Amino acid sequence: MTSTAATAYQSALDRPDWDFVEFYVGNAKQAAHFYRTAFGFDQIAYAGPETGLRDRVSYVLEQNRLRFVITSPLQPDHEIARHVNLHGDGVRDVALAVGDAGAAFALAVERGARPVRVPQTLHDEFGSAVLASVATYGDTVHTFVERNAYRGPFLPGFIAQRTASNAQQHPALHHIDHCVGNVGWNEMDTWAEYYARVFNFTQLVSFDDKDISTEYTALKSKVMSDARHAVKFPINEPARGLRKSQIEEYLDFYRGPGVQHLALHTSDIVATIRALRANGVEFLEAPDAYYEQLSERVGKIDEALSVLRELRILVDRDDRGYMLQLFTKPLQDRPTLFFEIIQRKGSLSFGKGNFKALFVAIEQEQARRGTL
Repeated sequence: MTSTAATAYQSALDRPDWDFVEFYVGNAKQAAHFYRTAFGFDQIAYAGPETGLRDRVSYVLEQNRLRFVITSPLQPDHEIARHVNLHGDGVRDVALAVGDAGAAFALAVERGARPVRVPQTLHDEFGSAVLASVATYGDTVHTFVERNAYRGPFLPGFIAQRTASNAQQHPALHHIDHCVGNVGWNEMDTWAEYYARVFNFTQLVSFDDKDISTEYTALKSKVMSDARHAVKFPINEPARGLRKSQIEEYLDFYRGPGVQHLALHTSDIVATIRALRANGVEFLEAPDAYYEQLSERVGKIDEALSVLRELRILVDRDDRGYMLQLFTKPLQDRPTLFFEIIQRKGSLSFGKGNFKALFVAIEQEQARRGTL
């Protein structure tokens, strides 16, 4: 290997970006309709029996830099059917855009990643793309996507099939801010070390059970990030509390580790939350007491406190600025996957000052489900 090739090989994972997130669900047609109607996604591509794919269907949804792939099996004994039967609807693949998928895969495996899909070059009339996958926590995988030589609607094997969003109001969701994984007892450090070793990520911040707790429940979290802070993976584990924490509830219903939530970035959270609420999206509700001393806690902000209280938006500040966030209720009947809507105004934080209010709201939902 020449010195130039060796340098490129060693830097194959240095500048990852989000490419797509694939959801395995029981009914992709209905799930795609939900995301188009509630969250304002457009459908851009499709693969299924009509395209020669005999065992599954996939709908590709897009909004700005967000790209979701909604996939269902067509046979009851298919591996996707087994995944959905065990976990319910949820995230299977968090795909990362890289410049050289083959080199990224080789480097990740060399560093200890378990291979799931060896590099494969796919072709059609729009060019070629290279895909390769490695395992991470639970049944979640990361696919490396190299699409520099591809100009089609999504990837080879998909056809363009455009259906505009039919949302009543259109939110301004832009890209993934971070992707949070829940892992089992005492597994957080193992997986944080995995992301450091395999992907060359570093720990951006960590929270212990003193930071993230209420009277009843607690958890621990470490946030692993690439050098640019473009791709961030917080990893949560349960901590001892008087009652069952949200992480324990997730692990029980998801039947193991998996993606807990995706944080979707917006440049105008007030307009976005108004649109999503009008479209029927349900959110967790912070208690009124949260807003009584908000101004004293976070200082001067651009948004009116009365609007934040009305929409139940949370605010937190760090030494770089502030951020605003709000969390949906679970997106399926199992209390597992949900979305966070986030707007950053300089801040790199993850809402440490909001943990208490957020957990109280989550515990209220757990109590209604009888799992607290």
